[in-house]
Amino acid sequence: MLSFGKLDLKDKALAHLVTPEIEHLVASIPKPVGSFGYDPWGYNEDRFKFALGAAKWLYDHYFRVTVHGLENIPASGRVLIIGNHSGQLPMDGVLVGVAAATNPDGPRLARAMIERFFPTVPWLGNYLNALGGVIGDPVNCAKMLEMDEAIIVFPEGVRGSGKLYKKRYQLQRFGNGFMHLAMNHKTPIVPVGIVGCEETMPALVNLKPLAKMLGLPYLPLVPSLLPLPARVYLNFGKPMHFSACGNEAEVTERVEQVKAELRLLIDKGLQERTSIY
Repeated sequence: MLSFGKLDLKDKALAHLVTPEIEHLVASIPKPVGSFGYDPWGYNEDRFKFALGAAKWLYDHYFRVTVHGLENIPASGRVLIIGNHSGQLPMDGVLVGVAAATNPDGPRLARAMIERFFPTVPWLGNYLNALGGVIGDPVNCAKMLEMDEAIIVFPEGVRGSGKLYKKRYQLQRFGNGFMHLAMNHKTPIVPVGIVGCEETMPALVNLKPLAKMLGLPYLPLVPSLLPLPARVYLNFGKPMHFSACGNEAEVTERVEQVKAELRLLIDKGLQERTSIY
């Protein structure tokens, strides 16, 4: 009988997920950490390797992601990656993060600005932190931009992730905060149109009274408690640059320009796909 000694299931899982490819990718991502292996926002390289290995398996084999335009993400320097949001759970942020981390034109650790609610969910909060997720606070975001980070932002917030399936691929209201950050910190915006995450966990009804009782932002009635294996398409657009301005109406106008570009990228993805699952 074969004996693995101290090689338990966890060790075998680590060996399977943290492949030489993952080791090489993580080693090639410039990310200063302290003597305990953490950066100021909780990123840990060892945890990230395991999380990236698991997420990459989902990316390649479960959601079978097709991606275009990765060359539009700067290989270094600050950047805001702005996407459309959907799917109840933040799988869209995870998949965009994997695309950035495995970018052949220059791998990046892209930080995802996440809703304050998600880190309170068991397992999910730790998983998102391992992938570089940070609570979506403007102060956090500004400090990271000053450190030349790549940051994923979904300006729709819960309005996008919690919308019903009948509103799929309809962009909800954007906040203006990301545009102020882009202008104030001289940061390019790279839009990404995400197609497929709407179908991973389609919400038929939002049980608002029960959600309020439980202190949740929304409580959807979904066909499955686990994300469905929809094919996902990511289309990254050209960087958009915006100079400073003091007029809020002009800021809103610029936000609409980003939304218009996102609609084009979403339409591109919808035209690309030949089947949902």
